[in-house]
Amino acid sequence: MIRKAEILAPAGSMDSLMAAVSAGADAVYMGGSRFGARAFAENADEDQMIRAIRYVHLHGRKLYMTVNTLVKEREMEDLIAFLRPYYEAGLDAVLVQDMGVLRAIREHFPELPIHTSTQMSVTGAESALELKKLGVTRIVPAREISLPEILDLHEKTGLEIECFVHGALCFCYSGQCLFSSMIGGRSGNRGRCAQTCRLPFEVLEGKRNLTGKDEHYPLSMKDLCALDVLPELLEGGAFSLKIEGRMKSPRYTAGVVSIYRKYVDYWLEHGREGYRVDPEDRRKLLELFDRGGLTDGYYRRHNGPEMVVFHEKPQFREEDRAYTKELEERYLRVPVKETADVVFTARVGEPLSLMVTLRETDGAGRELPPAVGYAEGPVCESALKTPTATADLEKQIRKTGNTPFVIGNAEIVTEGNVFVPVKQLNELRREALAVLEENLHSFFARNAGETENHASLDVSERLPETGETMICAAECGNENPKNAEIRPAGGRNSHNPFKLTAAIESPFLADAVIMSEDISFVYLDSTGFGAQSWKKYVDACHAANKECALILPHMWRTEARRYFEKYRAELANAGFDALMIKNLEELAYVRIHFPDMPVVADANVYTMNHLSEMQLRDFARDAGKGAGTADAAERKGKAAAGTGTDKADDRTPSLRFMLPLELNFHELSERGAENAELFAYGRVPMMVTAQCFRKNTGKCTKEPCVLEIRDRKKALFPVKNHCRFCYNTIYNAAPVTILGDRAAVEKLGCRWLRLTFTTETPEEAEKVLRAYGDVFLRGRERTADWDYTKGHFRRGVE
Repeated sequence: MIRKAEILAPAGSMDSLMAAVSAGADAVYMGGSRFGARAFAENADEDQMIRAIRYVHLHGRKLYMTVNTLVKEREMEDLIAFLRPYYEAGLDAVLVQDMGVLRAIREHFPELPIHTSTQMSVTGAESALELKKLGVTRIVPAREISLPEILDLHEKTGLEIECFVHGALCFCYSGQCLFSSMIGGRSGNRGRCAQTCRLPFEVLEGKRNLTGKDEHYPLSMKDLCALDVLPELLEGGAFSLKIEGRMKSPRYTAGVVSIYRKYVDYWLEHGREGYRVDPEDRRKLLELFDRGGLTDGYYRRHNGPEMVVFHEKPQFREEDRAYTKELEERYLRVPVKETADVVFTARVGEPLSLMVTLRETDGAGRELPPAVGYAEGPVCESALKTPTATADLEKQIRKTGNTPFVIGNAEIVTEGNVFVPVKQLNELRREALAVLEENLHSFFARNAGETENHASLDVSERLPETGETMICAAECGNENPKNAEIRPAGGRNSHNPFKLTAAIESPFLADAVIMSEDISFVYLDSTGFGAQSWKKYVDACHAANKECALILPHMWRTEARRYFEKYRAELANAGFDALMIKNLEELAYVRIHFPDMPVVADANVYTMNHLSEMQLRDFARDAGKGAGTADAAERKGKAAAGTGTDKADDRTPSLRFMLPLELNFHELSERGAENAELFAYGRVPMMVTAQCFRKNTGKCTKEPCVLEIRDRKKALFPVKNHCRFCYNTIYNAAPVTILGDRAAVEKLGCRWLRLTFTTETPEEAEKVLRAYGDVFLRGRERTADWDYTKGHFRRGVE
């Protein structure tokens, strides 16, 4: 077995980057002045970033740049110009979250490797295979996936897998958190997370407090430490071991990297045999930073209270000065030097020459082409008296001073009684080393050319044509929509520019919604509507002249795959008019198994800019096609089984998008909102977490329920545990309501207004349905008589 691994270190500053290299990191990841998910780190400006790229390459390492925020429409114009100097300097890869950013980079910088950020919430091979076709070379999956899921992802895709092994854990699936955004306008998807999960909360069931004494931090996760599972990770598909901490000090970076270097090197040489973690190294890691203990994360478990801090962060303790001194003297004060071999030639009557050769390997242990520096000096003179001794020549050549080099092998070639002045030798050495360094950098340099910036397109060119809805009429059943009659949805109010849709999570609200004449389209959430009931409710919706779609789970993991595999026939035969997807795995799954089924992409399938929507449409069109896809063989013969088709479908599937929740009215206008769906009412999902509040408070019943968490300001946030798919959702304290914004909504041009019901009673739902029908369908003036928020419709996020 050929073992290989990469230690990937955080670099929030140039000092941290140098500490990481000194301590043994194979690669670093770093943010620039824009578009990175750590807006408050000491991010590098252009000169600093280019210096950083040159520095890591000089030492045989790599630099990956974080471009992993969601990008607004107007910002796309600056993206290509921002990246061009780093691409030309030899940037090794970019990490991305936004599908529009991925598209723009692939178009303008086709040679630049792309890694998906953990913010993209990739949890399986379904989406990874499609991303691979788009040019992605590495996946950074959700932190929550297990060792078996990592192995499955690697085996089915062949992609490099990058896994977090140390540092802070988010309570929410990365990329799915809106808590900081909704309560303070600081979006985690824009690199400005306010770390709401580190604040005190109480967990309530009715009036009963479920949190124990002094357990005020039920959302605060312990820091990850995966030393114990390193062999399993590395042998189970992970290649790059990622350390979190771009906001941490250079000393922290050096300490953590050096410890992981020790254990990775042991594994590279010996494998699992004799592998054990020294308790002293655990103590050192806690000395560097202690939030309240360490956890090996989700690799061996789905969730659990042992992963949560609960208590106050430990008070200040006396510093281990000996360890601090050791780190500073070994990694922070001593510059990293590369060993170069030299050949110096001095022949009387010929020019002096010095050739310097540097041989390095990359982070995967592959030998890089040698870099060479060559310089010639004046003609070598014959000594009038005593010739220059060979030992003196070598001694002077080895004086590399503050350059990044030291001399290894030195070959001194002389002919005749040579005389070489010290000044000439020093100048020759300086020139040869400078040429060596420049040649090394030129090896990585690229030419971006004079590509035009196509990131900004006219709205008429970039959006689908407006007009009739993409939903097939209810009476079409499972027929091919290509041959079906397309008609506007809705009943008596079909002349109105707006169509109201309603999403419900429980059968408890089905009657109120289905009986409402104002609703054109009903979404049934699969967390609350089981497979045995699907056809019953679809038939009820069709009888009431409404379309009906099934909402797939927020996260697509093992539980969801097994459930929908078990009930695939029920899904095919229920008569749904569309499926709502909430992640890329589900988009790929639907296109592979139900290629004729119209799709609605929820708001967390982010389309902050028009390029992301374009890329997602292409993703949907191409999903499941081509050799090497996970289900290519399985697709054959599905028609006979009644669970899909085997058609080579080249048309673009029907796909409608829910508008992003973090854009305000003006930003939605810039993005383009025609024929899209707007979140018009409901409690926004603030967090989606693999953790379970019921389980973590010691009261797991494996039955869905509604709890609440209460913050310092006494605001109550409902929490639902979705046991069928094993995740929890925290909802906002108040529902978004835009009853007073009819004129603005009409200007946007979006036709579909979604009302999302989560914790409402039937009576409360009926009140909301009447109010929205009056305002948006009948043109009456109504105001909300319930507590509400406008969300980001007016304010937006930074």
